[in-house]
Order: sequence, then C-alpha cells, then structure tokens
Amino acid sequence: MPQFPLLVATTLLSITLFGWLLVLGRSLLIPFVIALLVWYLIVALAEAIRAIPLGPLRLPRLVAVTAALAVIFVVFSMAVDILAANLTALARDAPVYQARLDQILKSGSVWVGLADPVQMRDLVPDNALNRALSAGANAITQIAGSASLVFIYVLFLLLEQSTFDRKMARLFSSPERMEIAFLMRERITGALRHYLGIKTAVSVLTGSLTAGLLTLLDLPYAALFGFIAFALNFIPTIGSLIAVIFPSLLALVHFETLTPFLVISLGLGTIQFLIGNLLEPRLMGNSLNLSGLVIMLSLSFWGAVWGITGMLLCVPLTVMVLIICAQFPASRPVAVLLSADGEVGAPMVARGPAPPE
Repeated sequence: MPQFPLLVATTLLSITLFGWLLVLGRSLLIPFVIALLVWYLIVALAEAIRAIPLGPLRLPRLVAVTAALAVIFVVFSMAVDILAANLTALARDAPVYQARLDQILKSGSVWVGLADPVQMRDLVPDNALNRALSAGANAITQIAGSASLVFIYVLFLLLEQSTFDRKMARLFSSPERMEIAFLMRERITGALRHYLGIKTAVSVLTGSLTAGLLTLLDLPYAALFGFIAFALNFIPTIGSLIAVIFPSLLALVHFETLTPFLVISLGLGTIQFLIGNLLEPRLMGNSLNLSGLVIMLSLSFWGAVWGITGMLLCVPLTVMVLIICAQFPASRPVAVLLSADGEVGAPMVARGPAPPE
C-alpha cells in the first residue's frame, strides 16, 4: 500500500479511536476536566490575592489558596441556589406561559387568515417545555451531586501541586527536551490565562447588563437569565444567540403588549453585538489565532463528545492542540490549518545553560 493512503488511514483510525474513548470515559473525564479548570482558577485567584499590596508584607501561599477556595465555594453555592430556585419557579409557571403562547399563536393565525389555528403542540411536542426545564433542573442537581468528586480531585491537585515540576522533569531524557516541554507549558498557560481572564470579565459584564435590563423591565427570573448569559458567553456564536432568544420568548408570553418584547430583544441583541463584536475582539486581540471555521467545527465535535461541558471548553482545548502541534514537524501542518492566518510561529528551541561570565 502506498505511504500516503496508509498515513491517512492510520490518522483517521487514531482520531476515531480517540473520540470513542472520550465518549466512553466521559463520566470519568468530565469531572476531572472540571476539577482541572477549578484548580487552575484557584491558583490564578490565589496569585491575584497574593499580589494585593500590603506594604512590605505578602500573604502566605496557604492563606491565599484558602481565601481563593472560600471565594469559589461561596460563588458556586450562590449560583446553584439561584439556578435551582429560578428553575423550580419557572417549571411551576410553565403551564401559564404555555397557555399564553397558545393564545398568541391563535391570534396570529386569525390575523394571517389561517383556517386551522396553529397551536403550541403543532410546533413542539406536548410538555416539551416542562421536560426541558426538568432536564435543566436535573443537570444542576447532577453538577451539585458531582461536586464532592470534583472537590476531591481539586484537593489532590492542590496537595501535589508542588511536585508537578519535579515529576515533569523526570519524564525527559535530555535537558533540552525538558526545557522545550516547560516552554510549551508556559505558552499554553499564558494563552489560557489571557483567554479565560478576558472571557470571564466580558461574560460577567454581559450577565450583569442582561440581568440589569431584565430587572429594569420587570421580567421574572432576571437573575437566572443573567447567569445563563454569563455561562453561554463562553460558547462561541451559538451561546450569544440562545442568551437573547430565551428571555425574549418569555417577554413575549409574559407581557400583554409587544413593546417590552421588542425592547428586550433589541436591547439584549445590542448588548451581545457590542460586547461580542467590538469590546471582546479589541481586548482579546489575535492572541488565540484560531480560525472561525475551526472554532465552529471544534464546537460541534466537543459538543457531541462531552455535551455542554465540551462546548464550554472547546476553545481552550483547541488552543492547546494548536500550540502542541506547532512544535513538531510532523504535526505542524495541523497547527497551520487550525490557525486563522497560517502563522503559528517558529518551533521552540531550548536555550540551554547560560554561558559562564
């Protein structure tokens, strides 16, 4: 068999096997990946806390890590409580909103002149809204239930953090390879810190403006939709669209007139457009260097493999793949295809020991 077809077949087989293993082990891998993300956030937050000026003093690392753990635990607990309470109330009120939507569809059918009025069950299955809300509540319950496992992973990561560099150094047979590996880790860490820092700040701004607008217009569940806008902002393109559709549909069935619906739709759309297309690109710059098409393909792949967790993590995972593939000649073409402009930089070179003075 010729060399190139064999290489293509081997690559496709490896990708298929890798994807199958990801799907098969999702119940084990997803909590661990979430734990890695939480551990990374704790370390970054602890460093930020230690950087707070206290004159000549500086907080000990143990105190900073404890404070970061407390902050993340409080935020997580508040988010779970808000989501559970709002989803329960929304599930209770769902039949009222569904009846209101049937009335709107009937009025619209009469206005258009349809002989057979369109009803809610013609568009979506019966009790689809209730099932969706129940699924959302179950997802929140599962996340809260797996929090203990995630906490155990995070605890062991924090305890063994001091040995990571020593273990990583022992993996390589030469100092040059070890240095290149540390340089790759440093580049990945820098790219992820830049992305997560800016994305988190922008998402907090998006969620706050969303909740503020909905509260100003007296739409129920403003805190819930604000948190949804915050979380969905981490999902490229699709997340922003969903964050506008859900509160707009609720406004359509909650208010008696179309004015609040139009104000909410245009207001949320303007917020998403200004932040997603003007503010975020200016802050983010070209640091990620990912193709838009690659981001959408990555979104589809990781969404199919790991569901909503994969969609949230698709950009960081793709950035890691690009940086690693750019380092090796055999995989460098993959990095070029993943990049936005084809410029992935020169492979890292070990600097070696400093020359004697």
